[in-house]
Amino acid sequence: ARSPTRGLSDPTFTGSPSSEVFEMRRISQNLSRGRRGGFLARALHGEKPELVVLVVVVLCSVCGYYSVFGGSSSAPPTSVNTVGKTGLAVSTYKPAKSVNWVSVLRSCTPTETRIGDGKDGDEDPGEPMRVLVTGAAGFVGFHVSLQLKSLGHGVLGLDNVNDYYPPVLKRARLAKLANAGIENVEADLNDGVLVRKALDACKFTHVLHLAAQAGVRYAVKNPSSYVHSNVAGFVTLLEEIVHTSPTPKLVFASSSSVYGLNTKTPFSEDDVTDSPASLYAATKKADELLAHTYNHIHGLAVTGLRFFTVYGSYGRPDMAYFSFANNIVRGKPITIFQGDGGKELARDFTHISDVVDGVVASLVTSEASGKKQDGTKPRFRIFNLGNKHPVTVSDFVTSLETHLGKTAKREYVPMPKTGDVPFTHADVSKAHAELGYDPKTSLDEGLKMFAQWYLEFCAGSACAEIQAYKPS
Repeated sequence: ARSPTRGLSDPTFTGSPSSEVFEMRRISQNLSRGRRGGFLARALHGEKPELVVLVVVVLCSVCGYYSVFGGSSSAPPTSVNTVGKTGLAVSTYKPAKSVNWVSVLRSCTPTETRIGDGKDGDEDPGEPMRVLVTGAAGFVGFHVSLQLKSLGHGVLGLDNVNDYYPPVLKRARLAKLANAGIENVEADLNDGVLVRKALDACKFTHVLHLAAQAGVRYAVKNPSSYVHSNVAGFVTLLEEIVHTSPTPKLVFASSSSVYGLNTKTPFSEDDVTDSPASLYAATKKADELLAHTYNHIHGLAVTGLRFFTVYGSYGRPDMAYFSFANNIVRGKPITIFQGDGGKELARDFTHISDVVDGVVASLVTSEASGKKQDGTKPRFRIFNLGNKHPVTVSDFVTSLETHLGKTAKREYVPMPKTGDVPFTHADVSKAHAELGYDPKTSLDEGLKMFAQWYLEFCAGSACAEIQAYKPS
């Protein structure tokens, strides 16, 4: 395993770039003039000595650093990572903030007393897991982290808390994680040194990779952020995982969007997924191919999960249901997209509680990483996690109206050509057979729970920033 340049005893490691000292030589066209006087005297005589060059280099370096990284890595807690809105190269990121490694070790250590998953009378806690959850400040990562911790497993979050949507919601999730004893390392996945250090510190049995640049339509405006997070970040993580001994098992988030322009329904894991309709979908398909490669070459145990339109409390404000709620409670019109010929869009809306069950089951059932002596390796697994019952967006809004207690002002418009698909429908028979996945939350029940959370969380002006947010 590759080792970081600093040990675990350094509690203030930030991953900031180190300073380099370069040898510099003065080149003069008139060597016969010699080295008269000091730096300043020669500068005043119109020459270009080392001092002038040095000053120029230092000033350019400082300006360049601040333009890329936005300042010191010791930024205050309210600062956020941007998602490249200024057109930065996909390889740039803010250095990690100071990490409390004592808290990290406490967070990723399983508790001595653990319980079963509580399903079907199961009280067998099974083997303790140490799980690195990337994207822990995100919607799904937040809920899965809480569930794993409640079952007694060790959990460490890693999230850069960017500003794709208002970070105030991510901070609220992180506060609840902290109350549950879950530490989050605020860093970018492309920071391989930091990832390496976390893997070495906690000796994870599993990595749950949920971090990604989300959103279908935003990819048209800022494609580089998707390459940075979804492709480059994933490769960085994969490289560090396979250079870890023992090698953790990997479960990662794919998406139902990989089915793209498929017309056969319901969508099955065996369907060909070579026609993505958006850049976001293309990056998720790329993730599946990359993961398969590492499974084939290194024997990495890999499970990919294709999520179908997940909704629920502490959800993402860029999702339609959250945006609908924001506008309905404020009496503002909502926009409902229609397909060709005014055809209604339909989605396989899946409640977060069912998705959490599927994710935990995929972690528990994963095979060990590594090739055996006979050359065999763990299976590469892909599962759909959906609800099996597509619902039109109009019917979805009708149910949401009921539970929010207000009528929506609906505006129907043609669906923009930005990569959305008109219909999703999950075949979950494979997940049911291998994971015991059985979604039980009806749409009406799920929206009732979401509306109750939303009205409480957004009481007064608590959600002013979130409600003012307009998805890209």
